[in-house]
Amino acid sequence: MKKQGVLRELQRNGQHLFDSLFPPRCAGCARSGTVLCSSCIAQFKTVEPSHCQLCGRALLEGDLLCTKCHGRHSRPAGLNGLCVFSSYEEPMRSCIHALKYHGNLRLAEPLGALLGQTFGRYGLQADAIIPVPLHRDRQQQRGYNHAQLLAQVCSTLVRVPFHEHMLVRHRATLPQVGLSARDRYLNIAGAFLCAPAYATGALSGRSIVIIDDVSTTGATLKECAAPLFAAGAKEVRGLVLARLTQLL
Repeated sequence: MKKQGVLRELQRNGQHLFDSLFPPRCAGCARSGTVLCSSCIAQFKTVEPSHCQLCGRALLEGDLLCTKCHGRHSRPAGLNGLCVFSSYEEPMRSCIHALKYHGNLRLAEPLGALLGQTFGRYGLQADAIIPVPLHRDRQQQRGYNHAQLLAQVCSTLVRVPFHEHMLVRHRATLPQVGLSARDRYLNIAGAFLCAPAYATGALSGRSIVIIDDVSTTGATLKECAAPLFAAGAKEVRGLVLARLTQLL
């Protein structure tokens, strides 16, 4: 057995021992026995593909795009489309917060699996799956990038290559929560660059899926898409766990 395989086996055994001593609790309802129970999963309000393929808003029957996105489908504001698993309501909100802010890394597995299901439900095809990157200072402070963990799980399930370092967040930004729509765009503008290894034609004609936890105005995903298009990408779509329709 290779060294990595041995380490994974030790981790699994250690986790099983820890679980036997301290059973996990569901991030949605605090029920003992699992990090995310089937009852909470059943409560997630899924967004079906009948919603706008560009922004995730609900559509009238027979429409393909919402009125705001109609006529801009070739590459609207720096993004070809947004695919959403559910609305940003309980218990999804608590699950995202537990993963993102409270270090419950084990939630990446079930939540990433839901992104994999969404990838299939929308009929997506891609050459690469990437996470929205954190600035190095933020990642060092938090210790991990939740979007990276989600993207890795999704990538494995849908069998699309995962590229962790395709994008670089070269400028630190304020948290988007609490900012107006205009300030969100100003805050994130120009914050991302395509890594040199991918900026010399490697992305020519490629389709990329960017993964994040929540989309509100779409500012972050659109800013991520811009340098990918500049590097030659043909299509860039966002794939997120939840869509928040009103600013907090």
